[in-house]
Amino acid sequence: MTVEYQQVNSLAHGVPARRSRPPMGHAALDLIDHARSCLAEAAAAVHATDRFAAAHLAALRAAAAVLAARARPVDARRGRGRRGHGPRNVWELLPGVAPELAEWSAFFGANAGKRAAAQAGLPGAVSPREADDLLRAADTFMGLVCVLLGLPYQEPIDGPVVALVRAPS
Repeated sequence: MTVEYQQVNSLAHGVPARRSRPPMGHAALDLIDHARSCLAEAAAAVHATDRFAAAHLAALRAAAAVLAARARPVDARRGRGRRGHGPRNVWELLPGVAPELAEWSAFFGANAGKRAAAQAGLPGAVSPREADDLLRAADTFMGLVCVLLGLPYQEPIDGPVVALVRAPS
């Protein structure tokens, strides 16, 4: 009853009721910070493979933050005797806790192999265009995750991506 009174009382005075978000653990906030660092690293990377790998890692950490904030532990007793349910990756788990991010999950999951190739240093693993596109996508995804988790939204990284377009030598 107290909550209802406070909401009605604040509306009566012309002040909208303050929406509260569920408490978020330090793990989710740390993952968001790491994701932002990876985005900055990707934006500053000179080589396409480094840019691609760092951008994909940023998206991976942002998705892990959603899981850390929203996922609930599975009852170990229920899982006994089930076969074929080994470890699953973040991109498989994300749609279960945030269905609104299912398309993003499929997109980044499809690019996981390219990230592995880029991290392994395989020549021609990704083109500069693919790296730039993935950086922009990871930046957009990061913004969506922040809004979803009720965190401050940061403007996309435009400056460094634009600076990557070089004149032919």
